[in-house]
Amino acid sequence: ITQEQFILGTQSLHLQRPGCDATYPVGLYGWRKRCLYFLLLLLLVTMIVNLALTVWIIKVMNFSMDGMGKLRLNQDGIHLEGVGEFLLPLYVKEIRSRRDSLLVLRSEKNVTLNARNSDGQLTGQLTVGPEAVEAQCQRLEVRSRDGGRLLFTADEEEVIMTTEKFTVTGSEGAVFGHSVETPLIRAKASEDLKLESPTRTLTMEAPRGVEVRSDKGSLKVSGRKDLQLESTEGEILLDASTVQLGGLPLGAYTPSPGQASREQAVYEVCVCPSGKIYLSPAGVSSTCQAVSNICLWS
Repeated sequence: ITQEQFILGTQSLHLQRPGCDATYPVGLYGWRKRCLYFLLLLLLVTMIVNLALTVWIIKVMNFSMDGMGKLRLNQDGIHLEGVGEFLLPLYVKEIRSRRDSLLVLRSEKNVTLNARNSDGQLTGQLTVGPEAVEAQCQRLEVRSRDGGRLLFTADEEEVIMTTEKFTVTGSEGAVFGHSVETPLIRAKASEDLKLESPTRTLTMEAPRGVEVRSDKGSLKVSGRKDLQLESTEGEILLDASTVQLGGLPLGAYTPSPGQASREQAVYEVCVCPSGKIYLSPAGVSSTCQAVSNICLWS
């Protein structure tokens, strides 16, 4: 091969290379990279703070598998040590305190306990307010400490007290607007018993008799108008060492009752057919007269 042929061959095999485009770098550089690292650092700090706050809350609230703080969950229910505050209604079956402490329910306005049936209807309500304690139920019962003895019962028809003694310590006593039914009314040994009706009539009735007795002291019965002792079947017995009937009128047996009252020392107690009692000067025989002026004007 001649030199010319070699040069021509090499020139014919020479290929023109295409021009290459400009190259661009791949990745984040500059301010984008700095922003990404800043966001990652901020997320890491936030996660660490949240984890620290969670651990702190668990430590402060004393969370455990049995409950939190002074609140414990067991098979019998919820056990709370200390003071609990409820902002919404609480629905429970039983509230019970410890054996060595009291159960205190406190509210800024009032404390209301409601009882409902299976249909959600209100069957009983107890409201303790700043001015009064109200109970709305069909029957109110107060029992003894052991729960066996019934002490007080109240319903729409009557109020029953089964205690052995009912004591009223007020200075004005007890005021009853209507009748009172009781087998015995008795005062203390060192105090007086007083039954009084200032503006109306005081009536004592019993199917088998009324007994008024004073073991130590005097017995006084007074009235502004009439004093009536009535027995439908039986007798009226005044059993005392001395029975005094003061203020009895004097019957006109003598012409001058005033003179007779000064000279006469013994009088006879007379009873008119109407039941009115008056005095008449005592004589050898009875001086009571059915036509006396006391009986005629009675």
